[in-house]
Amino acid sequence: MLPSIFGENLFDEFFNDFRDFDREFERMNRETNRALYGRKARNLMKTDVRETDDGYELDVDLPGFKKDEVDVKLSDGYLTISAAKGLDKDEKDKKGNYIRRERYSGAMQRSFYVGDIKSEDVHAKFADGILSLTVPKADVKKLPEHNTIAIE
Repeated sequence: MLPSIFGENLFDEFFNDFRDFDREFERMNRETNRALYGRKARNLMKTDVRETDDGYELDVDLPGFKKDEVDVKLSDGYLTISAAKGLDKDEKDKKGNYIRRERYSGAMQRSFYVGDIKSEDVHAKFADGILSLTVPKADVKKLPEHNTIAIE
């Protein structure tokens, strides 16, 4: 129990400063993501997966990225899509002195388990901020059948 001179909100005021800091940090994070990835930052890496007779088709939303900023790798049965972006903002006065200089960078990745397939069987195309992948179905290994015997 606290003495009455502190009142009931001693710690409330203390923790309010941290809540204000968290709000400011979130606001700055949103602005950095907007600077890096544009207005559609919340739509990054959304993926549509369609099953076909032969395999799967994936459409991954990567608005604001260029083809050379996207990387697709296949390793140990996992297909990993990575995207990285950097942004430099330089502002100079008339004499060429820096007034402000900021650098932003961001990276993201997403993985999908596709089984034991070969990388040459995966086909990728990037156009208009959408990465389209065609992935064949892995051969499904049939598990041994177990016959149950009734116990009397």
